[in-house]
Amino acid sequence: MFTGIIEEVGVVREVTHLDAGRELVIAAETVLADLEVGSSISVDGVCQTIVQLGDGAAAFLKVQAIASTLSRTTLGEFEPGRGVNLERPIAAGERFGGHFLQGHVDGVGAVTEVEREGEMVRVAFTLPETVRPYTILHGSIAVDGVSLTINALGGDGTAEVALIPYTYAHTNMSRLAPGSRVNLEADLIGKHIVQALAEYREVAPGGAGGGRGAPKPATSYLSGTDSISE
Repeated sequence: MFTGIIEEVGVVREVTHLDAGRELVIAAETVLADLEVGSSISVDGVCQTIVQLGDGAAAFLKVQAIASTLSRTTLGEFEPGRGVNLERPIAAGERFGGHFLQGHVDGVGAVTEVEREGEMVRVAFTLPETVRPYTILHGSIAVDGVSLTINALGGDGTAEVALIPYTYAHTNMSRLAPGSRVNLEADLIGKHIVQALAEYREVAPGGAGGGRGAPKPATSYLSGTDSISE
């Protein structure tokens, strides 16, 4: 379980192609403090298992991404030199600064706009069908592992977030430009609520046609804009 509060931006050092995936060696320091082989790590929002660690001046962690992970995330695009957001799993008893994340990417979006407004940076991106039903105004979303608040929703199937200077400087968000692809994880609680309501609608009087007491579709709430917030 993660929170979307990035601890460090690591740098991809090596990429090795495997028969059914890729092996990534990532230079890091801060997150290595209490990790061991077999530990989980969030890499740009993707939960991965550490298969090797290196210390000293050239400290690193190594993960292996299987074919299905590469097909559902941006990890297949990684090349040496790329900065990646890293976060260790949250420990019981620690402050919870972001929102619940599993590191299970729901879809990949494409950045449509990056615009600076004073100190803030607005970023708009497409919402895949696997993410859109769980995305609400002022709700939470993870973008490349960063916990952010939905600042606006567009009628064209896009969402917008706003980055404060600290977030922009302490994550890899500065790499984003129109066309950049980003890993998206929808709000975990929202996903469970929508799923539970969908099952309720199926058994409610009148079934999917909107029987007595059937809840409104989640998509009926997905509209509106508001002022910049992170």
